[in-house]
Amino acid sequence: MTSPAAFRDQNNWSGGYYELAIEVGSTDDARLEALLRALWSAADVHGCFGRSDREPEEQDPVPCTVGSLTEYGHLRGQVRLPTGQLVVCGCVAIRGGDDSSDWLDFYVPLGALDNADVAYWDGRPFFRSGALDDWLAAIGTETFKSAPFSLGVIGFEVSGCADASTLAGKLPQTRDIGYLLPQDDVLHYGAANT
Repeated sequence: MTSPAAFRDQNNWSGGYYELAIEVGSTDDARLEALLRALWSAADVHGCFGRSDREPEEQDPVPCTVGSLTEYGHLRGQVRLPTGQLVVCGCVAIRGGDDSSDWLDFYVPLGALDNADVAYWDGRPFFRSGALDDWLAAIGTETFKSAPFSLGVIGFEVSGCADASTLAGKLPQTRDIGYLLPQDDVLHYGAANT
C-alpha cells in the first residue's frame, strides 16, 4: 500500500484538494505571511518544502514565507489527520490584485485521502467529510487567534466560492460548505448542513 505521506508518489498529490481556503482581507505581503505562519503552526505541519518530487529527507526545507510561496508556487509538508494518519499537505496563495483580497488555501489532496482510506464522499453530488470539516475549522479557529482574516471556507476546492463582502457578516442558512466568519472580532463556524 502506498504511504499517504510520501512526496514522490504523485498519486498522493492528485484528484483535487480538500481545503481550508482563507480570504486574507488584503493584498499586503506582511499580512499574508503572518497568516501563512499562523496556519502552518495551527495545523502542526511537519516541514516546509518547495518540491513534491523529492521526499522531505531528500531536500532542504524552505522558509515558511511569501517569498517561498512566490518562488515555488506551493509549500508542502506533512500533517496528521484526525484519524492519526500522516499525509501530504500543501498551501497555495491566490493573489487578488489591487481591487480584491488575497486567498491562502491549506489543503490535503484527495489522492492522499484515498491512500489513507479517509472517506470524503457519500454519493452526494459533492465531496464532504464532517470529520475533516471540523478538523479544518479547528485549524482555522486557532489561526484566527494570532492572524485574523475576513473569511474561511471549508470543503472540496472551495477557494473563492464566497467572499466576506457578499456575506456581509451573516452565515448562509443553507450551507453546502463550511464557513468561518468573523462577527465582532469573534470567529463563528457554520458547518455544512445540506
